[in-house]
Amino acid sequence: MKRHLLLKAAIVGMLSVNLVANAANPIVEVYKSESCGCCSEWVKHLEASGFTVKAQNVADPSDYREKLGMPNELGSCHTGFVQGYALEGHVPATEIKRLIAEKPKAKGLAVPAMPLGSPGMEGPRKDPYDVLLAKADGKYSVYKHYN
Repeated sequence: MKRHLLLKAAIVGMLSVNLVANAANPIVEVYKSESCGCCSEWVKHLEASGFTVKAQNVADPSDYREKLGMPNELGSCHTGFVQGYALEGHVPATEIKRLIAEKPKAKGLAVPAMPLGSPGMEGPRKDPYDVLLAKADGKYSVYKHYN
């Protein structure tokens, strides 16, 4: 009888740990073209930072940008979606976590134009870039500057 109760307690404990782990790992949906290598590298960056990623290869990722309400001038090579926010381009995982924690009234975050040195665009050169907060009114502001 005691052994049976201990086994049940162990199972409940394992399930609880799994539920907490899944709650701590938000799911990011990513819409990208199949041939895009930097998109796949950005997905790896997100996974290494604790996100669960569901990547889908699509014919035109910009269709998803439009559906999520991101301005075209903030466009990049892939679009993501996490907890009600759009993610456009090579947004660092740190800023996604900050966005989720702060919960601002906004469409989401964008790093337009695929800057060298951003997550997924690593290489010998690092250019300064801005992570932009796209607001519901179509305007945007600098959320974080990377130098």
